[in-house]
Amino acid sequence: MIGALGCSAQADSEPTPTPTTTTTPTTTASPTATVTRARINVQLNPDKVTAGETSRVWILANCPVPTGGPAHTGTATSRAFVSGVTLNPAPPSSASPNSTGAPATPWVRGEAQVSGTVARGTYRVDVKCDGTNDTGRATLRVSRPEPLPSHVPTKAPRAGGGGTFGQAADDDSSLPLGPAGVVLGVALVAGVGIALRRRSRA
Repeated sequence: MIGALGCSAQADSEPTPTPTTTTTPTTTASPTATVTRARINVQLNPDKVTAGETSRVWILANCPVPTGGPAHTGTATSRAFVSGVTLNPAPPSSASPNSTGAPATPWVRGEAQVSGTVARGTYRVDVKCDGTNDTGRATLRVSRPEPLPSHVPTKAPRAGGGGTFGQAADDDSSLPLGPAGVVLGVALVAGVGIALRRRSRA
């Protein structure tokens, strides 16, 4: 009896359903492409000026030629400049051709004014290419005036001759009385005596 009940209970019980797993496809986001821009070459001519003097400096930068219509120009700024400088395309003669014979690198250039009130030190010159946003940097030095050499004579050298022969005309000294002076004095006295004798005879 018990066995029959056990069999009927097993027959009446429903099987436990096995859970089914559904796999959801995963999408991996593609990495965003980043554009790495190389710094452009910036040159200053001259790269050193004198403090206290109003100077002019040429800025030369190899900005790439933009595509899509923007002008091939750049902008240079610095604390040493009176104002920002617009860099325009340089003539082909001022560009630097490479050794492979390829066309010269496109350069832009402009002239900046450095005020005479700029203090001594080093100043950063930043350049930005307007059409491509490429950037570059150079350093301008503002130095103190160079002192005059200490060995420069203030008077012309005196002539030789020894003794007091070469004394300057503005020296406060009396004329030298040597043997020649004594002879000259005797001759003057003799001449005066001869003249007096002639007058007395006449």
